[in-house]
Amino acid sequence: MLYDCRAVAERDRGIAAAVEAVKSGELVVLPTDTVYGVGADAFTAHAVNALQNARGADRRVPPPVLVGSRHTLDGLVYSLPRAARELADAFWPGALTIMVEHSPSLQWDLGDTGGVVAVRMPLHPVALEVLREVGPMAVTTANKIGQPSPVTAEEARDQLEYAVRVYLEAGVAADPAPSTIVDVTGDVPRVLRNGAVPFEKLRDVVPDILAVES
Repeated sequence: MLYDCRAVAERDRGIAAAVEAVKSGELVVLPTDTVYGVGADAFTAHAVNALQNARGADRRVPPPVLVGSRHTLDGLVYSLPRAARELADAFWPGALTIMVEHSPSLQWDLGDTGGVVAVRMPLHPVALEVLREVGPMAVTTANKIGQPSPVTAEEARDQLEYAVRVYLEAGVAADPAPSTIVDVTGDVPRVLRNGAVPFEKLRDVVPDILAVES
């Protein structure tokens, strides 16, 4: 079912349907500040598995996790590095993904994480409303592997079809540039992927950050 969240009444119905779907272990497509993502409850193993199957993705490669508030990050890690806190405070919500060591006590199965998870708080009101209702979600690009990244929910539906319960349409993605990825699991933060947040801005916050290795 596709809901047009540009209309107030349909937005409310769509968000309610998406929340119900996620809590029931089903998949939803939602807008983010980059491209559209397909997501599932991060703590429901069969839902995460369905997410990877829908995309034709390698089950061993863990999906990123989206959160609805900065404080949720504290609950996912055993100890949050200072650099992670400073970067999140500066750029969340926004197009910055932070690689952190997740708490070993978390009851989730995202794949072969190696104890590390990619976390982001997206700058999109629809996504944030869903995330604040359901908690952390495993979310990745709403496309089949090898196909274009969708910039509308309708494009995502053309690829994923009936594998997804709810599609939330919010118009064309404002900035399809990928998020910047920063790894804070080592002694010195380092950029793993250049993206929407430029390196110079990251360095203003964390002066010792390392650029992508060429």
